[in-house]
Amino acid sequence: MNKVVANADEAIRDVFDGAIIMIGGFGLCGMPENLIRALARRGTKNLTTISNNVGVDGVGNGLLLAAGQIVHHIGTYVGENKLLEDMVLKRTIRLDLVPQGTFSERIRAGGAGIPAFFTPTGVGTVVAEGKETREFDGRTYLMERGLKADFAFVKAWKGDRQGNLVYRKTARNFNPMMATAAKVTIAEVEQLVEVGELDGDLIHTPSIYVKRIFRGELYERRIERRTVRKASAG
Repeated sequence: MNKVVANADEAIRDVFDGAIIMIGGFGLCGMPENLIRALARRGTKNLTTISNNVGVDGVGNGLLLAAGQIVHHIGTYVGENKLLEDMVLKRTIRLDLVPQGTFSERIRAGGAGIPAFFTPTGVGTVVAEGKETREFDGRTYLMERGLKADFAFVKAWKGDRQGNLVYRKTARNFNPMMATAAKVTIAEVEQLVEVGELDGDLIHTPSIYVKRIFRGELYERRIERRTVRKASAG
C-alpha cells in the first residue's frame, strides 16, 4: 500500500479544531518541523498537544503556541520557552507537567492498549494530587493513565512508501512510542525510499502504525542552546 502524500499540507488535511496531537522530538531534535509549520499555516485551533516540551520561542511547537492554537499542553519541560512560562503564569493555557519517565510510559501504555499503570514516581508530591494510590510490597504507588491521541506527528530519518520508519539517534526518544498511540500517525522523513530498501532488522516503527508519509521539504536543524568551551588562559 502506497501511503505517500505530496507534502505536509496534504498530510494534515483532516486535522480538526480541538484535536489531541502527539508531536515527537526532544527539544529541537527529531521534531516534525514541516508538519508543525503546516499546522501553523492551517490555523487549527483549541489543540491539546502532547510532547516533551513546546519548542522555543518562534521555533517548533513554539510557532503553534505563539499563534494561540494550543489551549492545553501535556509534557515534561517548560524549557527555554518564555512565552509558555508567561502564558502559564497568566493562566491562558492549561499545562500538565509530567515526570519524564512517567510521560514516556504513559504514551507507551496508550499505544499498547494499557489504560493505566502504577509507579512510585511522584508519591508525596503535587504530582500525586487527586490520583489513586495503592501499596505493593510495602511501597506506595500512584496510578497513572495511558495517553492516546487523535493524531501523532513523527519525524524519521528514513521511511519507505508503506510507512516503515527508521529513526536516527536522539529522534528515537519519543517518536517511536508516539507512532503507536494515535488514531492517525503521520510521518515526515528526510529520505523516502522504495519498499524493500530498508533492512527489516533495522526498522523501528512498522508500517502498520503509519497512515501517511512524505519527504520533508525543509529541515532547519536549529540548536536549542549553543555552548562552547571557554578559551584557556594559557
